[in-house]
Amino acid sequence: MNERAILTLGWIATLTAIAMYLSYVDQILRNLAGEKGSFIQPLATVLNCSLWVAYGWIKPKRDWPIMVANAPGVVLGTVAFATAIG
Repeated sequence: MNERAILTLGWIATLTAIAMYLSYVDQILRNLAGEKGSFIQPLATVLNCSLWVAYGWIKPKRDWPIMVANAPGVVLGTVAFATAIG
């Protein structure tokens, strides 16, 4: 697979990951409406995504698709976690 195809695949995967993390918006809204969900999955998401963002950051050549794909998971997972326990 050539470099361009790998880069394209990386950005497509980034967009699908962001779509997956946007599903947390529904859980956050439900949590705020009083239908508390589990805090375990959002906490696992925050930990996992934080590690991937760190991995992408510390590579000699920063891996932007990995960082961009996982940053929404850190933010939305944190909000979902906070609203599930609050």
